Amino acid sequence: MRKTRKAMAADSPPAAAPQPFGREPVISVIIPARNEASSIGLVVSDLPRDMLREVIVVDNVSEDATSHAARDAGAVVLQEDRPGYGWACRRGIEHLSSDPPDIVVFLDGDRADFAEELPSVVEPIVEGRADLVIGSRITGSSERGSLLPQAAVGNRLACAVIRLVSGVRFTDLGPFRAIRYDALVDLQMTEMRFGWTVEMQIKAVQAGLRCTEVPVSYRKRIGNSKVTGTISGTIKASARILWLLGRYVFDR
Repeated sequence: MRKTRKAMAADSPPAAAPQPFGREPVISVIIPARNEASSIGLVVSDLPRDMLREVIVVDNVSEDATSHAARDAGAVVLQEDRPGYGWACRRGIEHLSSDPPDIVVFLDGDRADFAEELPSVVEPIVEGRADLVIGSRITGSSERGSLLPQAAVGNRLACAVIRLVSGVRFTDLGPFRAIRYDALVDLQMTEMRFGWTVEMQIKAVQAGLRCTEVPVSYRKRIGNSKVTGTISGTIKASARILWLLGRYVFDR
């Protein structure tokens, strides 16, 4: 399951390149979580804590002990009462605004991502080679059945549209990603539900950010997906993502 390949560029156009930090960068992690009590403690524990200033778990209207489990594992726990992946991410970003880090890492709370691979996800930013890094499950090593067919099809379609209209090639909309904090703030994210990841990639391309992918490992999540695990969730997420892509195509 562990990856061995080096970072793969996402063919983004050249942009003004921030230099390497010249010091240990300040890194914060944001984990949106809803009903992930059985997995969130493992995710927090898997992270290389010596590299991180803080791990923030945003409890997005959970009905279980997600907050308790995250706090026991050593995370800072925030509450976001508006349901939606984007709302949870936004709540975490707002928390960081009073003392901004250099790099923000996002990943899910279901332990499908290998949190211990964080060093390879942030490496292109630390070295001054990228502003946004997407952990690609497609070019990495995925456990059979971990990426559901509907999710795989949606990924391919969205990435194909982004490449068609921008020339930038992504292979995935994966949740495991890292971005410079200043670049993230400048993107002015507005999508508060299913399309958070695709909006970030679209806006990053529009802003001329240097976008890179690295292969990451992926396994079957603990528990059921709130999005692609149900027919209604899949339909809603697909419709939202297609709407965002359509808006991008016609507004360009």
